[in-house]
Amino acid sequence: MDKVTFSQTERDFIKGNEACRIATCHDGIPHVVPVSYIFEHDAFFIATDYETRKYENIKHNKSAALVVDIYSSVDNKAVCVQGTAEIIERGQEFASLYRMFHDRFEWVRRDSWKEGEAPFVKVTPTNKVSWGLE
Repeated sequence: MDKVTFSQTERDFIKGNEACRIATCHDGIPHVVPVSYIFEHDAFFIATDYETRKYENIKHNKSAALVVDIYSSVDNKAVCVQGTAEIIERGQEFASLYRMFHDRFEWVRRDSWKEGEAPFVKVTPTNKVSWGLE
């Protein structure tokens, strides 16, 4: 499978936002929630909790989709991706992600956690589409 690449315009749009909606699915039932994310090395990273539906869904079905968007009655912009999700719970990658989230998001600084208390999800895009980003 070819690696998905993002244009500079898409990268700027993605990096200029901090919230997206992620969709996961289990037993044919889709589940969509808004989340904060970090975009690094052409992958999306989100924090989650062990007790969430998205965590349970990803354990059973690694397929995920997400959209970073701005919608209004006059201006619509979005980057949508489909991809493969994986759980990151411990180790160097966890520590690096935690530092990035801690530096970027106030909610992480207010309610910190350690390895084993809450994981990250990495979504590696396998397909993408965007619009309104001229």
